[in-house]
Amino acid sequence: MGSIIISAVAAIAAGMALAATGVLQQRAASSRPDDEQFSLRMLARLARNKTWLMGIGAAVLSYGFQALALAFGPLALVQPLVVSELLFAVPVSAKLRGIRLGRREWTAMVTVVAGLGIGIAAAHPRKADPLVSIELWAYALGGIAVLVALALLIGRQLTGPAKASMFALAGASVMALQSALYKATISALERDKLGVFTHWQAYALIVASFLGLYLVQNAYQAGPLAASMPVMDAVLPTVAIALGIGLFGEPINTSWWGLTGASAGLVLLIVGIVALDISGAVRRQHSVEEKEQERASQQGNSAVAASGNLAPHHGKGS
Repeated sequence: MGSIIISAVAAIAAGMALAATGVLQQRAASSRPDDEQFSLRMLARLARNKTWLMGIGAAVLSYGFQALALAFGPLALVQPLVVSELLFAVPVSAKLRGIRLGRREWTAMVTVVAGLGIGIAAAHPRKADPLVSIELWAYALGGIAVLVALALLIGRQLTGPAKASMFALAGASVMALQSALYKATISALERDKLGVFTHWQAYALIVASFLGLYLVQNAYQAGPLAASMPVMDAVLPTVAIALGIGLFGEPINTSWWGLTGASAGLVLLIVGIVALDISGAVRRQHSVEEKEQERASQQGNSAVAASGNLAPHHGKGS
């Protein structure tokens, strides 16, 4: 009983730290102008932003709490409690922009958290050997690449919160792949500490980590936290579990009630995410962020014009 309590408290602490990460990084990223979207310039400038860097620190703290929670409790308990970050982050983000969430938004957020918790508890995934053949990895990498490409392609055609949601889907899918690569790398490290450097997964992990961070920041830049965070909270564990089952062969509960519960959880996830995306409060928050981006873009243009006026002009007689 004591270990479960420690795990639950650590998981909630991890969720609160992760909520701080989302609020801080989205606040910094959403202030960047539209012309920086999908440019490395945005990441370079965010890396000099104190608010964004505080978000990185909160993320490191969250990972520490998650490790402690998983050391004392099962994934089926830890993951839903970590995802409770949604209930902290979205209200704080809205409050900072003067937006009040209504019953509809709160119901949608609780629906997302409940759907994920029910789905994971019903599926009850268990561990398996993560060191599998390159052929199986090729299928997994190809599937994630198609999913990410489609999400980005559709997202570029959309506007408003829906764009942020599609970019979040792409980022969370890469982060789920990152989790699978991390699991394989840790397993290789446990078997041979020096031999881990001969495994391609260790190097792919670095690439996936950077790409996931890059896509998530673009999701934060594209719209309010209520449009991106629920999608990431839903997609990351769902895709990670799918990779665990399809790639590593992790067993799940395939009884009728297990499959029914997993399906019900998935339906709740989708309903909650869609309800948030189309809610009036989220759209008002997006309008506020668009105005902030417009001001940032105008300030940037003014700075460029001022620097041009200060530059020396050489006439014919100079």
